[in-house]
Amino acid sequence: MSLRLADGLAGALPGSRLITDPDVLAGVGRDQAQWAPAGVALAALRARSGEEVSRAVAACAELGIPVVPRGAGTGLSGGANAVDGCLVLDLSKMDSIVEIDVENMLAVVQPGVVNNALKAAVAEHGLWYPPDPASAPWSTIGGNVSTNAGGLCCLKYGVTRDYVLGLEAVVGGPGGAYGTRLRLGRRTTKGVAGYDLTGLFVGSEGTLGVITEVTLRLRPARPEAPRTVVGAFGGLAGAGRAVAELTSCGLVPAALELLDRVCLEAVEDWRHLGIGASAEAMLLASVDTPGAAGDEEAEAVRAVFLRSGADWAELSGDPVEAEALFEARRLAYPALERLGPVITEDLCVPRSEVPEMLARIEEIGRRHGVRIATIAHAGDGNLHPLLLVPPGDDTARTAAEAAFEDLLTAAIGLRGTVTGEHGVGLLKRRGMQRELPLGVRAMQRAVKQALDPLDLFNPGKVTGDDPGL
Repeated sequence: MSLRLADGLAGALPGSRLITDPDVLAGVGRDQAQWAPAGVALAALRARSGEEVSRAVAACAELGIPVVPRGAGTGLSGGANAVDGCLVLDLSKMDSIVEIDVENMLAVVQPGVVNNALKAAVAEHGLWYPPDPASAPWSTIGGNVSTNAGGLCCLKYGVTRDYVLGLEAVVGGPGGAYGTRLRLGRRTTKGVAGYDLTGLFVGSEGTLGVITEVTLRLRPARPEAPRTVVGAFGGLAGAGRAVAELTSCGLVPAALELLDRVCLEAVEDWRHLGIGASAEAMLLASVDTPGAAGDEEAEAVRAVFLRSGADWAELSGDPVEAEALFEARRLAYPALERLGPVITEDLCVPRSEVPEMLARIEEIGRRHGVRIATIAHAGDGNLHPLLLVPPGDDTARTAAEAAFEDLLTAAIGLRGTVTGEHGVGLLKRRGMQRELPLGVRAMQRAVKQALDPLDLFNPGKVTGDDPGL
């Protein structure tokens, strides 16, 4: 049966470069969520144009073959993992920056454009694209849009959704036959003509259609290098108090990142950045307010760090040192991966609850006997506890999986959410069902059914029903 389907798909897509090699399919059939299940794809296609995506979706609809879109594969929830018998639609080769409109401060890009490549391109025109996930050197705009990625600067400048003006998607259902290309949204800064269908696609993880082009708003480039404030704390509790105090004082740095000692040691052992790893927790704040006001703001942040119990807090005037510190934050996840399997959480709680959530992370780790490293976009309450498991230790893995679920429950109990920016994918479906009321989940399923009646697009993700959940 699979062979007949593969032959039928190849016949329906003359000239397309279908991939059927099992080793290659295994490589493109999953993202970076090591413990999320993945099926066996029927084939993969590295699409080169929106028209090719359209033809592929139409052919898959005719043959009953599920479509799983994929960008760079940097996801951490299993959202791009293959399902059995699917076509993996790899969009990484659709990597053209179609337009940079300097006058209107926007860019039109294909989904395979890498985040940092877009930043570099618009910087040449005195412009800036703020969303900056830690995976920005590798992750693609299509994947960022599909998960509504945040990043280090989202505290002050917002997340991906805040920059998506419009998009083109290949859809099915009421928008037309499967394979229809539709443009959603606009190029203007305002617009309320009808429902916000663009916003609906942002964060939908490829379950409503395949994004083939994105129109993004840009900002003027920042006029000067940000000031960096570093605070070293004797524990996570003190760092959490500093985060809550900054919020209550109305201070909003451009970035406010947390790393614990485990993360700092892992990065230093790997890359030897010279950052030191003696503190139990470190807060990094970036202040980009220009002029004297920025100097005052940076000093106010430093004062809050000290009042909250920092062992020391300093303003870094050395841009090389500042870059090394934030590079350590970006490298924390791959550095920890070198130590063994990692389960990555993506909790988000109200900023006032950050101290309590940090305390619960430590308690859950102790209770389950699981080593947990913590990094965070602390300023907006988005915490990433990383559960570390010795390779090949099934008992430790079982304990880590139990701790994972307890962390989700703890975040929900503090009026938070199970995912701030990584997406639901496969790993967070149980948590999402605990977080969202039954009526809300029913609305989500209704939207999916209306826009994708064949359940063709990335089936089983986000709203997927599982009798075991």
